[in-house]
Amino acid sequence: MTTTDLYCVVGHPVAHSRSPWIHTRFAQLTGQALRYERRLAPLEGFAADLQAFIQAGGRGCNITVPFKLDAAQAAHSHSPRVALAGAANTLVIAADGRIHADNTDGLGLVADITRNAGFAIAGKDVLLIGAGGAAAGVLGPMLEQQPRSITVCNRTAAKAQELVRQHAALANSQKVELQAHEQQGLNGNFDLIINATAASLQGAGIPVPASVLRPGSLAYDMMYGAAAAPFLAWAQAHGATGRDGLGMLVEQAAESFALWRGVRPPSAQVLDELRDVLAREAAA
Repeated sequence: MTTTDLYCVVGHPVAHSRSPWIHTRFAQLTGQALRYERRLAPLEGFAADLQAFIQAGGRGCNITVPFKLDAAQAAHSHSPRVALAGAANTLVIAADGRIHADNTDGLGLVADITRNAGFAIAGKDVLLIGAGGAAAGVLGPMLEQQPRSITVCNRTAAKAQELVRQHAALANSQKVELQAHEQQGLNGNFDLIINATAASLQGAGIPVPASVLRPGSLAYDMMYGAAAAPFLAWAQAHGATGRDGLGMLVEQAAESFALWRGVRPPSAQVLDELRDVLAREAAA
């Protein structure tokens, strides 16, 4: 008899998550027997909720806001990406209950930008807006693409400076100019602008001036759907190309799925299908 392994996405909130749809589709297309659910963990109860999931037979989790730092701390072992970022979005649970943490966010972002959007990061000037867990998770893989420069800007400059300090050795080894800057008074312009803040969710305005955009810049919001709409509209109004984070969501999920199952799912097909699903929902 084939056993059906249990996986989940853990967050607060989590009802909006498309991860169950994505991973169920991956499983259908690769012939894997698994069940994938949403788990709303209490804000102060992530570790206990994780243990309850493991006791119920859970074999892996995706982690979303606001638990990525907690997930890294809950693991018995972690990948170099987690060691660098201090944040995990994927937990692999062994049969004996031991937890291995990884972070596939940066891999998913790079795959979506370079493969799906056809935009080469190498040699470019990049602006990363934000210095929280989302930014920390992607900075390492972005540096490994060897852009010419990455500027990290954040409302609190000290957080941007700390993120740059943590990644200074990697930036040096990749020969990338890496610097921190306050959002206020940001000057210069960039080929690629990545919004790793939740400003759109909180109804805040665009966190940087339009002068950061070059004609033909790619402006990428890690959010998708309604949350990404203000940033994308702003980018397009100033001559840049806007892209939402749906492809990143699917690609990071594909990396997680490969870690859990040892099989690479057809992510481009699933991304196309998911965009169709969202378009039908929006039209309904």
